[in-house]
Amino acid sequence: FSVAGDLRLEASRHPVVEQTVDRPFVPNSLNLKAGECLLLTGPNMAGKSTLMRQVAVISLLAQVGSYVPAQFCQLPVFTNIFTRVGASDYLSEGLSTFMVEMQEAAEMLKSATDNSLVILDEVGRGTSTYDGMSLAQAILEFLVTECGCITLFATHYHELTQLAQTHSRIHNAHMAIREQKGEIQFLHTLANGPANKSYGIQVARLAGLPSSVTRRAQQVLS
Repeated sequence: FSVAGDLRLEASRHPVVEQTVDRPFVPNSLNLKAGECLLLTGPNMAGKSTLMRQVAVISLLAQVGSYVPAQFCQLPVFTNIFTRVGASDYLSEGLSTFMVEMQEAAEMLKSATDNSLVILDEVGRGTSTYDGMSLAQAILEFLVTECGCITLFATHYHELTQLAQTHSRIHNAHMAIREQKGEIQFLHTLANGPANKSYGIQVARLAGLPSSVTRRAQQVLS
């Protein structure tokens, strides 16, 4: 352990998810130096959220002295772990999903330091495309330049991947898939570089939307 040090995991796994899936869990490795951000893109169901959560769980397990599900683990001492994953609301209090998301993001930005681990999954949803994308970029830039914390940031705003060209601490990565004749297979493997698209229509087809709907969506997209 080291304060504000590097994070390195080899063949890491999610200790809960691997007990519930009906196939061998695919381990992943990652290496982030102090203050760096892993910017994750790629389709839903590819494993982005699982990867980010397993980093948080492993960090917590290690700091309480537990065994961790990884072949090798090097971690800094995190004073806190901040996560924003999934969607929730407090309608009885007049708070929409987006308002709750922004409140939680605000608390993170006020409290995170260079000894924090921050996990953000799809921040900026629930408003217009350009409002959400602009907020996501501003939040990401603040975490990297002002907080200096280790950050895992998943997004469908592929425009954000360009930030790696101007911010040396941001590194693009994606969850690999295999595509053949318009069909996709999730490999659940972390790969370097940005994803080339989100494959939303293919995922919608897998979910069972009527073929007329997915064909029309493809026409609109084109």
